[in-house]
Amino acid sequence: MATIRLDIVTIERVVLSEQVNYVSAPGVDGDIGILPRHTPLITALREGELHYIKDGVEYDFAIGGGFAEVRPDHVIILADSAERADEIDEQRAEAARQRALRALQETPRSDADFVRLEHALRRAEVRLKVARRRRGATRVSGPDEAA
Repeated sequence: MATIRLDIVTIERVVLSEQVNYVSAPGVDGDIGILPRHTPLITALREGELHYIKDGVEYDFAIGGGFAEVRPDHVIILADSAERADEIDEQRAEAARQRALRALQETPRSDADFVRLEHALRRAEVRLKVARRRRGATRVSGPDEAA
């Protein structure tokens, strides 16, 4: 099965660098699926779940937005934040979600505060979803395999 290099990088660290079979990233206009030999593109990313498949196993990340550069043999994710599913503390993510919800219910605030709180809420919700999914590690068929 063909592979493509996936690098996930934040300002603090290189989160991942390995050959994978498939990548799904949360583009601002919808999720994008990336296979080896993909047409080159650069796109903005929103907060969301990034998945990749390697040797039939799916791996999940929560990312906090950023950019993706896709080349036929390489995907570079420049993320504002990126956490592997097993790095996420569910209790901390739930506490962050509750704080953001409470703050959004308070009155009044500036547009900038509202946008910041919405971002914090979406990030916490993505982190919770990814963390909860890791409980049941799954083996999946890759795009080139029979289901």
